[in-house]
Amino acid sequence: MNKMLLKKDLREKRELINITLDRFLPRKDEYPKEIHKAVRHTLFAGGKRLRPYLTISTFMLFSDDIDLIRPVGAAVELLHTYTLVHDDLPEIDNDEYRRGRKTCHIVYGPDLALLAGDALLTYAFEMLGTCDLSVDLKLKLIKELAAEAGDHGLIAGQMMDIECEGKDVTSNQLRFIHENKTGRLIRLAVRFGCYVGKANETDTLRMEQFGDKLGLAFQIIDDILDIEGDTKKLGKSVGKDREVSKATYPAVYGIEESREMARKLIDEAKDLLAPFGEEAEVLRMLADFVFTRDF
Repeated sequence: MNKMLLKKDLREKRELINITLDRFLPRKDEYPKEIHKAVRHTLFAGGKRLRPYLTISTFMLFSDDIDLIRPVGAAVELLHTYTLVHDDLPEIDNDEYRRGRKTCHIVYGPDLALLAGDALLTYAFEMLGTCDLSVDLKLKLIKELAAEAGDHGLIAGQMMDIECEGKDVTSNQLRFIHENKTGRLIRLAVRFGCYVGKANETDTLRMEQFGDKLGLAFQIIDDILDIEGDTKKLGKSVGKDREVSKATYPAVYGIEESREMARKLIDEAKDLLAPFGEEAEVLRMLADFVFTRDF
């Protein structure tokens, strides 16, 4: 699969997720209007939909019933967008732009942005609860989403990110932040694809390792793009990490060593896909995209 076909596949799966989300959520003119507009503001601002794409693409290694996985991918995106809305708040990262538009709190105020993030997280659980899956599998997905989003997962990573601002950090602390803030969600996206596709234990473990390496590489490249990237392409402000002395890979290792670390992780991630043969080609291409992306 060449890059053009990957872009086409990304675009088609993104539209599929957008349709799923649009049909599930209340309309923006539904009462009370302001909260529904705020919920949709960041969710439909754009975005690559990389995490639900990973969920769908992993699932399709084991099954081709895409309608079965669509709402699961959409739930992953709801969780992801909640983290963005809350990360952008003045009390945390105080960002002005996200996905190419003003952040939710800039447009609707911090109070509504906080509630919009809460709503997005809650909708993620509701979406999983409405999936056409067995009760046992739905409970498993809901339980694991809660665990990964909680204070042993995403919240732990965010807390450490805040605590380490302006401080010298160890390599272990840095890795903890990145693995929990970004890696957890990417690994969860991949694992959900395995669960719904009924992958065996060996394949699930292999794909989780793929998700771990891809997630860490993604965040390392994100750190580099905060230095070298273009605001228009990224759709968010650059230079914020250095401005507040965030714990990042370039700050600890330098840009070139960080880039080499990301390349090594991508190569290792692709090696893990070898047993799946040509069926995993889209995931190999996606791994290369993560390394070379400029947005």
